[in-house]
Amino acid sequence: MTNTTSNAVGAVVSTDELLAAARELRIAGRWERATALLDRAEVTDARARVRLAVAAAEVALESDWFGGTGLAAARLAAAERTVEDTNGDAAEGVAEASVAEPTEDIAGAPPLDSRWDLDFLRLRHGYRQQLYVDGVFRAGPDGKDPAVLTSLRGFAVGLRDRAPDSVRRGWAEMYLGLIADNLFAKREFAPSHYESALRAGEFGDDLLAREALRHLGDHDHDTGDHVRALERWTRATELGARAGTVPGTLSQQLLLAVLARDTGNDAGAAALAREVARWARAVGAVGIAAQAEAFLAGADPTAPPTAGERSG
Repeated sequence: MTNTTSNAVGAVVSTDELLAAARELRIAGRWERATALLDRAEVTDARARVRLAVAAAEVALESDWFGGTGLAAARLAAAERTVEDTNGDAAEGVAEASVAEPTEDIAGAPPLDSRWDLDFLRLRHGYRQQLYVDGVFRAGPDGKDPAVLTSLRGFAVGLRDRAPDSVRRGWAEMYLGLIADNLFAKREFAPSHYESALRAGEFGDDLLAREALRHLGDHDHDTGDHVRALERWTRATELGARAGTVPGTLSQQLLLAVLARDTGNDAGAAALAREVARWARAVGAVGIAAQAEAFLAGADPTAPPTAGERSG
């Protein structure tokens, strides 16, 4: 078993335990604490260095997404360097270990494949860069390089086709749906990807199932099927809470506020959105807080791309 040593307390813990703790902190929105835990660890072999570098990049990416920071690019580059530095016998050891000794981050998680995981983080980062232009949310293809969008979709297809397990394949399907929905504005192609992601998530990843239900419910909402949207969004909220995602659960609560307003419960919608805004500000999820405040001012965070954004 690979060990890691914490400089702060001089304790020796397994890499799996360290990564499990960092993962729980990341999901809970404690990005600074997760980063500090990973950065202060000393590792004894090349495989562990790769795993910690990839984990730190994932923390940075989610901090950018929910907390409005700008950390992911540097962390992804650092993780890439770590992978490149792990060459020769060390690189061979990493590849062998991921197959012959399939350890787990947490109970029920799939075997690790750090190269795929890093590439998937690159996909997520590229998607976010195309969704937020100059810091402003902008769905649809307008004003974006079609070649970049096509390349991103092709990269997602490649990840799906070489995924080492069904859950990772499900995450690639999830992003194929998101890319169709939010970058190409081809919403009719997205639900089949979300359904594939949901099937994978139901057998191994609550966060993946939550994400798929969240976006399937969005399509139900757009077509006026409020009953089905409520069913999916309520289930997504439950799964997110069970998995421990604080920012994700808050974002789901905001969708329930949207549905409450759409069905005539304006007072309930406003009360829930105010709480989402208050909690999101308290935990540093500034993007969710801004969405909740915009909702209180009359905006619809679930609105599909405009007619102009749908062109192309």
